[in-house]
Amino acid sequence: MVASSRTPIRPARYQATVGAVQLRYNFRLYPTPGQRAELAKAFGCARVVFNHGLRARSDAHAAGLPYISDGELSRRVITEAKKTPERSWLGEVSAVVLQQALADLNQAFRNFFDSVSGRRKGPRVAPPRFRSRKDKRQAIRFTRNARFCVTSGGRLRLPKIGDVEVRWSRSLPAAPSSVTVVKDAADRYFASFVVDVEQRPLAPVESETGIDLGLGHFAVLSDGRKIDAPRFLRRAEKKLKKLQRALARKEKKSANRAKARRKVARQHGKVADARREFHHQLSTKIIRENQAVFVEDLAVVGLARTRLAKSVHDAGWSAFVTMLEYKARLYGRTFHRIDRWFPSSKLCSGCGTVAGEMPLKVREWTCLCGVVHDRDVNAARNILAAGRRQVAAGRKPVPEMGGKRRPKTPVETGKTPDLRAPARGEGHGRGSRKPPKCRRVSMRGTGGIPGLHFSPGSASSNYAWVARRLEFARRRDNLSFRPPRGGMSSKSTTWRYKPWRRPGRRARKRRGARGRRPARPRPGRARAVRRLP
Repeated sequence: MVASSRTPIRPARYQATVGAVQLRYNFRLYPTPGQRAELAKAFGCARVVFNHGLRARSDAHAAGLPYISDGELSRRVITEAKKTPERSWLGEVSAVVLQQALADLNQAFRNFFDSVSGRRKGPRVAPPRFRSRKDKRQAIRFTRNARFCVTSGGRLRLPKIGDVEVRWSRSLPAAPSSVTVVKDAADRYFASFVVDVEQRPLAPVESETGIDLGLGHFAVLSDGRKIDAPRFLRRAEKKLKKLQRALARKEKKSANRAKARRKVARQHGKVADARREFHHQLSTKIIRENQAVFVEDLAVVGLARTRLAKSVHDAGWSAFVTMLEYKARLYGRTFHRIDRWFPSSKLCSGCGTVAGEMPLKVREWTCLCGVVHDRDVNAARNILAAGRRQVAAGRKPVPEMGGKRRPKTPVETGKTPDLRAPARGEGHGRGSRKPPKCRRVSMRGTGGIPGLHFSPGSASSNYAWVARRLEFARRRDNLSFRPPRGGMSSKSTTWRYKPWRRPGRRARKRRGARGRRPARPRPGRARAVRRLP
């Protein structure tokens, strides 16, 4: 059988595996006031069972008793608790809701134990914590044992709650295995159905793409296309500031404060919904147009601790990459993550030379081979090339001590000459091709100016560079080089630097009025001047 020219043959390394994919379908619920009261009762009962089970296991651990099994815990906090007058109201809700709350607690303990023992990969998982009625998210889960169903009129029938109105945006592809009723901070109710869906492979295409995620542009593709960052949170900041000021003026524990809190939560919900819709549309388009998608494994947790935290959270890279991953599995596409230590921005996509330090303000750079690179487009092309090599080899980056090992560049493997490397015997002396390593902040070999201590014979050649770097750091951070507390000894030549900080309240109080600066008048207000007769 000869394939048509319009139907490209899928490469062997991109063969998709056929199987079931578990998806969630979320729909908005509109319960009546009576149904809201019943849902609040169910939320409270599930929370009490969860907290009671957590307290029982915590007390047993503190007393040195063995770990309470799942069956014994269920008998204590559900079966026997219903027979007591203090917890008889647990029988007013579905038993499946209580059992699923206890199942969540058991799964939380398993995740914690697996993380401590090392069986669970990834970041460490904390032990389960107590739930509160003030949590932003309240949820209960019904399984097939609860016999929930969708009526012929399109309503969701929940045991001991009733038929709840649902806003159906699409039909379910199969019978759901469970449904979770969620109440968010804006007092909105949602039904989340878990459905097992068979893979639906799309027609194979020839194009492949590498994606470089950023803040100036949300995504830059290897073919040169740039998708602008929508910045939903930045655009809604003006309205959010107004609502948050109104919330701050309300009296605590008042009805007006609760109304203002819901308004702020609704505005945040709109921002999250708009961001999620943008992620869905863009991820679906990329998956449909490309046979293979390669992205960089970014350290979002680390970037969220920097001064770019608000922009990083506003972009939502993790949610977008997760959508790409599960949609590639659903539609029979190839998805692969590139190691975060791969020098995608500094690597020349033409000759393979790795450039030196490249701060974020450098958006274009010229390689020594003469090629002018756009930083983001060059990174996307390098991600595409690295992803093709790793998929063709059928392996992932090899882990090692302290993280993952990035693949060697063509310069490091010797396939491409290093245009940056000086000839042997030139440059940094001692016949070395590498610059000398910095030891510590010191005054030795720098002419009396605190700087970087280099190996003998190289301090004089780097004196001007050291002086420029230290002067730049001092002006940028307003640093003053001071000797250590207690003075300097005759043998010590190491200085430390620290930025000037305003003294604390107690220090100012001890110092008194001495040394204080006169208060400046506020702009726009004339200071009253008392005239002497």
